[in-house]
Amino acid sequence: MATRRETTWWHAGRAGSVAPADARERSTLTIDIGSFAADVAALPRLGLGLGLRGTHFDHILTERPDVEWFEAISENFMDSGGRPRYVLDQVAEQYPVVLHGVSLSIGSTDPLNREYLTKLKALADAVTPAWVSDHLCWTGVLGANSHDLLPIPLTEKTLHHVAERVRRVQEFLERPLILENPSTYVTFIESTIDEPEFLRALSDETGCGLLLDVNNVYVSCFNADLDPVGYIESFPCDRVVQMHLAGHEHQGTHIIDTHDRPVVPEVWELYRLAWQRTDGASTLLEWDGHIPSFEECHAELLKARRYMGGQFNAGRSHDVTKSGHESLSTPVDFLVPNVMESAVSE
Repeated sequence: MATRRETTWWHAGRAGSVAPADARERSTLTIDIGSFAADVAALPRLGLGLGLRGTHFDHILTERPDVEWFEAISENFMDSGGRPRYVLDQVAEQYPVVLHGVSLSIGSTDPLNREYLTKLKALADAVTPAWVSDHLCWTGVLGANSHDLLPIPLTEKTLHHVAERVRRVQEFLERPLILENPSTYVTFIESTIDEPEFLRALSDETGCGLLLDVNNVYVSCFNADLDPVGYIESFPCDRVVQMHLAGHEHQGTHIIDTHDRPVVPEVWELYRLAWQRTDGASTLLEWDGHIPSFEECHAELLKARRYMGGQFNAGRSHDVTKSGHESLSTPVDFLVPNVMESAVSE
């Protein structure tokens, strides 16, 4: 039976945003959570895909490579016409395409950005992607943009806050939202819920789907001294629509999610487990820095086929012990305490 929930969509407020609860004008919408969940369950298995990157445009248009699908970064196309949009339109006519965003800021305490959502909806309506995804994170607050995907404290209060925003976004886009587990470099002492449990509850509350980034699992678990196998085993894999694979930079004391090199063996082995538990969810290789030729990216992607069977070996999915005992320091360290103070006192 579908779950129906009434939520308030705020229309009046400052330009470019979906206004907060003190807005003057409002209308109440009844959102059918069950319909979004059913839509997610019906999404196709696309196979193995690659990110659509500008350096490969010519090759893709002229060679029409034997790739099963492409993922386009939403922000790279929603504000630009010209050749990038022409290429995306051409690719969408020949391959399945999904849109993957980095600026939704679903975890922020700022109002949802209506201008951004309007552009995203227009792009999605024109391209008709298989789905639209973004990250469980925040990118800015008080109008400032960090240009990073920052973690959120995982609490009941945060869960309700994010769930309400997901419901509003889905209603606005008229399609389910797919959310990705982020790579993280800090944790919050306020957190009371494990990330897999948080994402399951969020999916239950909103009907949204999930994107399981296997490299992010490995990176975050190493940085926080958690077990990546246990993470995937507790992840709501029945809600997973898509998976990501990527390379990272190992700093000894911590790992940075860089997307600029091949996938390491430990992540490949975790992917074997994730493939089994998600029943073969659509898989995409991300490569965003020092991008090699299309053929090299494609060859790296096709390695995934080796891990679509066989017995999972947990011993191959763990890295060596961290070197040294230095504290982890990242650009988000100085941002988190002051900014999140307003979030927890909201």
